[in-house]
Amino acid sequence: MISTIDIVITIAYILFIVTIGLWTGTRKKKNQETTSGEYFLAGKSLKWPMIGLALFATNISCLHLVSLAQSGFDSGLLNGNFEWMAAFTLILLALLFIPFYIRSGISTLPDFLERRYNRACRDWLAFISILSAIIIHIAFSFLAGGIVLETLFGINMYTSIIVIAALTGLYTIIGGLKAVVVTETIQSLVLITGAIIITVFAWNKIGGWEQMTAVLQKESAMDKISMLRPIGDASGMSWVAVFLGYPILGIWYWCADQTIVQRVLGAKDENHARVGALFCGFIKILPVFIFVLPGLFAYTLYKSGSMDLSSLQHIGANGESVLNTKGIYTLMITQLLPKGLVGILVAALLSGLMSQIAGALNSIATLSSYDLYKRFKPETTDKKLVSVGRWSAGIALVVSIGLLPLLNSYQSLFEGINDVIAHIAPPITCVFLLGVFWKKASAKGAQYTLLIGSILGVAVFIVNKVYGAETFIGQIPFMMMAFYLFCVCVITQIVFSYLYPVKHTAQSEVLYWKSIWEPLQRKGWSGIGNYKVLSAVLLLIMGVLYVFFK
Repeated sequence: MISTIDIVITIAYILFIVTIGLWTGTRKKKNQETTSGEYFLAGKSLKWPMIGLALFATNISCLHLVSLAQSGFDSGLLNGNFEWMAAFTLILLALLFIPFYIRSGISTLPDFLERRYNRACRDWLAFISILSAIIIHIAFSFLAGGIVLETLFGINMYTSIIVIAALTGLYTIIGGLKAVVVTETIQSLVLITGAIIITVFAWNKIGGWEQMTAVLQKESAMDKISMLRPIGDASGMSWVAVFLGYPILGIWYWCADQTIVQRVLGAKDENHARVGALFCGFIKILPVFIFVLPGLFAYTLYKSGSMDLSSLQHIGANGESVLNTKGIYTLMITQLLPKGLVGILVAALLSGLMSQIAGALNSIATLSSYDLYKRFKPETTDKKLVSVGRWSAGIALVVSIGLLPLLNSYQSLFEGINDVIAHIAPPITCVFLLGVFWKKASAKGAQYTLLIGSILGVAVFIVNKVYGAETFIGQIPFMMMAFYLFCVCVITQIVFSYLYPVKHTAQSEVLYWKSIWEPLQRKGWSGIGNYKVLSAVLLLIMGVLYVFFK
């Protein structure tokens, strides 16, 4: 339980964010109605700092703070690969995908698929995008937030989730993307500040890097500070799995997922969109040091007797004491921080929770209105589109809460969310990549790939969950499974593209790159702000980091 001052700080922060969100989203000129363009895409007025921070906030939720700390405790820096590899996919977003998205004037990514392929592809992606936003961006975030709030305040998990859902839904559903992005910008700064605070306190408590490595050597656990593991590593996350599997997950998540890319679609122009994405790439360097590393500090503090984890222990089915590490971040907050700072950390956790949920709700509203409702009623007014979007977001909140008992069965929340993504991403990554780089990728080929790939992914997921490691499929690490599913999807699309040759329209004819160098022909801003310069600098930094932490 936490002190009164910390509770006051937490409540004050929540009220502040809700007020800012409502004020931003409802502020307009007298007698002026909110148009669909303003509600869903912020009137295409977003600049690069806001885009970068909003991308980061939409990605990093309370789930990441809780689960990355858990993974740091359990396996060390290994899962930090999901953060650092994101920088490479954000470079791909900036260089290869953003030009198409901005120049084509699309409102949603399913809209892009219709222009490049056909209406069936658009419908399928809209459905998958809404489903993934509910499960991955909202339900998992609620679960992590509920665990934290129950541990800290003693409030029933479902009660706290319903309250947070209502407050976040209030300003998101009323205010639209502008309210979401403004609050996300604030919440990114709060989240990063809070994470840095707990990292500093944990660092000081353990006595620095040398003291930590001394404990790890004593425990024969030096592999915990290695980012790249050998082939056959028990974690299933060898360097081969990371470099083959992550791009499949990452390209879908960062380049083809509406919840993420919607911030880019609201950019003022192409340069702001590109630089905003790269800015997020630089920020993604931080999570390994301020989200994952604190979990490793907690492990060394526990092993050296400086941290009490008795509240996380329970008796397992075989009668032995089992350590449930899901609550490790919460214990770090209560045991390492003084009064007052605890409230700030809780505010940071809520920042991550509310920002990701807000972003997902806005993307669901956009997809439901533009890609589903407007298809059947093309003459729908802007006012009606906004209304449909708001109702869709409200329904999504209710559905996500209903999924919580099922998702809570995962031992590790971070592995759970990536396991789900690994079975969703392959066909979508395939049709986007081939669509952008291969002239002969046909509409029928993409349509059958999305259908067959999705069915195959669901089938593999069910086999894993029902039969587990008893089957050959169950023994394949989820990262490698994503790669294998992607390979099947590529073969499927190539075969069907030859069976049903492409018939380009005036729109699709300009929606693929003629060569790998074509997207780099735009000059961009001059100086250090040039997207090519920033991409090169980010690549160099990531190379150096991987060499140091290999």
